[in-house]
Amino acid sequence: MRVDHVVYAAEPDGLIATAKRLGDELGTEPVDGGVHPRFGTRNSIIPLLDGRFLEVVEVLDHPASDKAPFGQAVRARSIGGGGWMAWVVGVDDIAIAEGLVGRTSAPGLRHRPDGIELTWKQLGVKGLTNDAQVPFFIQWGDGVPHPSTDGPAHASLKGMAIAGSPDRVREWLGLTGEPGVDREDWEPEIVFDFAAPKGTPGLMSITFATPNGDVTI
Repeated sequence: MRVDHVVYAAEPDGLIATAKRLGDELGTEPVDGGVHPRFGTRNSIIPLLDGRFLEVVEVLDHPASDKAPFGQAVRARSIGGGGWMAWVVGVDDIAIAEGLVGRTSAPGLRHRPDGIELTWKQLGVKGLTNDAQVPFFIQWGDGVPHPSTDGPAHASLKGMAIAGSPDRVREWLGLTGEPGVDREDWEPEIVFDFAAPKGTPGLMSITFATPNGDVTI
């Protein structure tokens, strides 16, 4: 279990401009990620160090975006001006997450512009619109190239500021040991900063380490 990627909804000027702006801040060129046909969305990938990536996502004028929870969440966040939408925890066996959450996972699919198809299972996306303090889970399909390898990476994820409860997040992730200490096995290098939520819980900002110093977005 580890932080796999973070998700940013496109701002009013659209996916390409938003991804370019974020990429410039991190010193990394965005890569066209392609389309999620089941979600009615498309994305751009900003590779990060340590096997992670930043996903910038935009809703499409497609019927799937009105039905799929991910498409609904992207639309709602973009209508609100865009910005941080989710953080995602990767697991080797999503059955463990299914036991924690009490629900079954759903399949995900993305078609890259080069024709390569990426598949995965995900769990917890339905909570993005009302409880985005907790991550959703993802298990990538066998042999799927991880998006962190889509291009050169120059920045790393250093810290996350979350409006919400650390106890709620620990419960969601199944961390039952001593607070702080029980996280040493999976993400000791990331600083998590929690604040009482003003409005809907969720991501407030993320700090990245770059060759030119720390950048907080």
